[in-house]
Amino acid sequence: MNYRSIKYLIKVPLFVFFLVSVSVFPQQQTQDTLSIIKRHQEEARVSLSAQKYDKAIINLSKAYKLSKDSKYAEVKIEILFSIAQVNYYVQNFEKASLEATKIINALETLGPSEKLAQAYTLQGLILTRTGDYKTSEKFLKLADSYFTKNNDEKNRASVILGFGILELKKGNYKVAVNYFDAAIPEFKSQKLPYQEAFALLNKSEALYQLDDSIVPNSLLKAKAALEKALVIIDDKNYVKLRIDSYKIASYIALRENDFELAQKNLQIYEAKNDSIYRVYLDAISKGVDSETSIVDLTDIIDQQQSDLDKQQKSINFGKMTTGLSIALIVILSLLTLSLYKNNNLRAKANELLQDKNNELQLAKEKAEKASLAKAQFLSTITHELRTPLYAVTGLTHLLLEEDPKPHQKEHLNSLKFSGEYLLSLINNILDLNKLEANKVEVEKTSFNLKKRTNDVLIALKKSADDRKNNLHFEFDETIPDKLLGDPLKLSQILINLIGNSLKFTQNGDVFVRIKKVNESSDRVTLNFEVEDNGVGISKKKQKSIFETFSQASLQINRKFGGTGLGLSIVKNLLELMGSKIHLESQLGKGSKFWFDINFAISEEFKDSQNPQNIIYDVDYVALENRNILVVEDNKINQMITKKILEKNKMNCLVADNGTDAIKLVKENDFDVVLMDIHMPGISGIEATHEIRKFNKNLPIIALTAVTIDENLDDFYRAGFNEIIPKPFKTEEFFEKIYRTLESKGLPVNN
Repeated sequence: MNYRSIKYLIKVPLFVFFLVSVSVFPQQQTQDTLSIIKRHQEEARVSLSAQKYDKAIINLSKAYKLSKDSKYAEVKIEILFSIAQVNYYVQNFEKASLEATKIINALETLGPSEKLAQAYTLQGLILTRTGDYKTSEKFLKLADSYFTKNNDEKNRASVILGFGILELKKGNYKVAVNYFDAAIPEFKSQKLPYQEAFALLNKSEALYQLDDSIVPNSLLKAKAALEKALVIIDDKNYVKLRIDSYKIASYIALRENDFELAQKNLQIYEAKNDSIYRVYLDAISKGVDSETSIVDLTDIIDQQQSDLDKQQKSINFGKMTTGLSIALIVILSLLTLSLYKNNNLRAKANELLQDKNNELQLAKEKAEKASLAKAQFLSTITHELRTPLYAVTGLTHLLLEEDPKPHQKEHLNSLKFSGEYLLSLINNILDLNKLEANKVEVEKTSFNLKKRTNDVLIALKKSADDRKNNLHFEFDETIPDKLLGDPLKLSQILINLIGNSLKFTQNGDVFVRIKKVNESSDRVTLNFEVEDNGVGISKKKQKSIFETFSQASLQINRKFGGTGLGLSIVKNLLELMGSKIHLESQLGKGSKFWFDINFAISEEFKDSQNPQNIIYDVDYVALENRNILVVEDNKINQMITKKILEKNKMNCLVADNGTDAIKLVKENDFDVVLMDIHMPGISGIEATHEIRKFNKNLPIIALTAVTIDENLDDFYRAGFNEIIPKPFKTEEFFEKIYRTLESKGLPVNN
């Protein structure tokens, strides 16, 4: 074998080895680079889970540098997606939009795809935050069109969320709520807790801005959405969402006029938002630093293979200085932006508080107008309530006078008592303000306490039977038979307390106890207790249960009904009578109300010792054959008043109006005139004025359903001798007529 052959044999294997090496080395290098890229992506994902945004951005920047070669095009798109999403999350919207634009430009050349539609969705969300609503809507519609066409409900939920946020930013809150309601169930079914919590927060923000006229109970629904979001946020420790929740909670508190809570939540939001914003700034600055200081992998290899001279080191030092300067400028700019945003937020909060103060002032003015309207309404309705009630009590009295059967008499007595109670209730509802201002006087009338309490229990027996309750009455027999006080107000207190216990007890027992505490020669102190074994009242609600229109809860109102007025009336009446209501209760075990009252002992004879039936010091014989003129426009009331008078052997004429009354007084000799006030034509006051011009001494009594705005002193100044409010107790009716005739008192001069 010659030299040339040997040389050839050597060269051929070397050439083959070279070709194999050339083909294998790039493949190995590609695999190694791809492995490094994947490692950086995984480290970025772990950093994001730990909310270390700076490390996530740095790792994604490194991965992106390594993916610039065209053979990593698919991986590069994934990395750009991650970079855009991280920058969107840390509110670096400009950078996020730039990266999303790169993705869209790259994918649009390949035609429609799921990745492209996802890029449209992301860009739509980003542009919503920058205020470019028109372009945002364009991208969201492109994404929605693709996902709808491909029945991709999971990705479409994100687009619907984007539409919701867009409408929220544009101020279309009801439309926004509809979008959020559509997206939330899909996020829940797909087990995407972050998106679900984010959608719930935005729904809450939209709801608290709506009036109940647009969405009923909008504020309650806003609070419910916020609470659902917080359950997820606290479970998953979503820091940014937790911070945003304080801002929403602050606005909800402002809607509820809880300014202290609103300010507290706003301060927490500002403090935590400042803190996390610094984290974002750090992340962004490190990302900028990473992008400007990390060189290509090839440069690193070249630097490891050769020594750089001093000039090259100087250039590199200059580059590093430039990069740091840029990073510093960016940090300072973002800090300035942060301060500007915070100042704007505080200014908006102050503006919002000022608006709320203005709203409160307007609300105060409206409340005053409403209060005036309420007073005028009550002034009218009181007459309309008392007039038919006069017919009820008057007819009951007439029926009792007609010797009814024993069982009928019991029913009529209960009806009479209920009528008196209803009148008392109407009076107290109308006079609640007077009660609280101590302008209502306590009457002093002789009464039998045991009989009065029995009347209350008889009236409430049906209520007890309806709820299958047993009523127990324990009465101290050493209590004097006749006491001097206000029996109607005491009955109202008892009927409210016992009725309250019956209402909140089912298949149970209600105990009414009256005991003597002490007694002197002319006074006695009694203890009253009403105890049940019903549902009870929580410690928290016991503090407010006696407030006007207060009940234990909304559920209690719906389940048991009522106005929440009864216990307030009890409290006010007892304070008026020099006493105080006490409560002892436990949930599930029942309640006990008790109070002490001091009564005078009446020296009046018992009924059995009064055969002439002289009640209220009335001599009924002296009233016989007296001539009475009744001036009344209501036909039923005419009939009732006339029959009551004629049953006591009095002569009665009726006038339908004031004009006829004046004429009849001129033509006849009457002993007394019973004058209604509110009549068609001239009023009772005007008629009395005219009568006084020609007859100064004729007794004229106002027989009227007094309204809330009428001052009784004005009646006396108008020329009346006495006032009998309708409906009346018959005994009081005759007592005032008798007293007027006996005293011959002259009216007050005009």
